[in-house]
Amino acid sequence: MREIIFDTETTGLDPKAGHRLVEIGCIELVDRRESGRTFHAYFHPERDMPAEAEAVHGLSIQFLSDKPLFASRVDDLIEFLGDAPLVAHNAAFDFGFVNAELARAGRPALDMGRMCCTVQMARKLHPGGKHSLDALCTRYGIDRSHRIKHGALLDAELLAHLYIEMTGGRQIGLGLAADAAAGRGADADRARPSAPARPFREPRPHAATPAELARHTEFVAALNQPLWHDSP
Repeated sequence: MREIIFDTETTGLDPKAGHRLVEIGCIELVDRRESGRTFHAYFHPERDMPAEAEAVHGLSIQFLSDKPLFASRVDDLIEFLGDAPLVAHNAAFDFGFVNAELARAGRPALDMGRMCCTVQMARKLHPGGKHSLDALCTRYGIDRSHRIKHGALLDAELLAHLYIEMTGGRQIGLGLAADAAAGRGADADRARPSAPARPFREPRPHAATPAELARHTEFVAALNQPLWHDSP
């Protein structure tokens, strides 16, 4: 099964207010394992970069000034995404920005039926807990010490690790279920290899010696007001 984990960085919170996509990072999973294939791109937003957005991801308009427009990379992105399910943290936000850019480029929107939101997953798994990417990485023991600022590809990599853990961990794909199923049935015991034979050992003596019994009698006689002398 092929899935795409992705994250975006933007100039703000609402594409309807004129904010634009400036970075996208995608990680390919095949059978819940990273395949090594990624897609990463920066885009010129054709507008300014608000200071509060730059403080989050560190992408200045000077850095983005020589980057391509989204429309010039849209076909590469669409080809990489294919028809795979798309996994994002707070996915409605990322889908909203990608679909706004696709509309500007004259391309069909991503089908929302392909969307898998890890925030919604976390709310079901951990009701009442914190559901930010940082908080969930801490909960699942995922190292994020190298994450100084938000970055689309880095956050997608963290999210890929988190998604794998939230959907069963690294044991998925190892064939454990198939092995368990193979062990069922009338022939299971015959099919299962027998345990290696153990050498026979004579039982070791464990009775107290006369000397040990004598020391025990002396010890009991020296006890001061033992409980068994109390009347019921």
